[in-house]
Amino acid sequence: MKQIINTKNAPSPVGPYNQAVLANGFLFLSGQIAINPTTKQLVTDDIKKETRQVMTNILAVLQEAGANFTNVVKVSIFMSDMAYYSDINEVYAEYFDEAQAPAREAVAVRTLPKNVNVEISVTAVLS
Repeated sequence: MKQIINTKNAPSPVGPYNQAVLANGFLFLSGQIAINPTTKQLVTDDIKKETRQVMTNILAVLQEAGANFTNVVKVSIFMSDMAYYSDINEVYAEYFDEAQAPAREAVAVRTLPKNVNVEISVTAVLS
């Protein structure tokens, strides 16, 4: 059985999907981009600010499901240019204890929704 998770504290989906789905103890978050849920504006003027907004959005969805970053077991990072890698990684590291960091991949892609520079999705386990 699956449970749909959505919160007004993160951006509404821009297509036919939900912010997250909880199934058999696993929480699958859709990719988050840097839309400020209050202003509905994209944050793309600085890659660190953009990444922070993405992580804030992820946290809001995790919290709606009763989780936080310690529950995250897998992360996928998509960026428009590998030149952003170290700045994204610097911000990302603020959210995870290195000793307990989740599995992860980080790849460059040609384009992302709304022409953003970074999109991140996560999978978490609820105990």
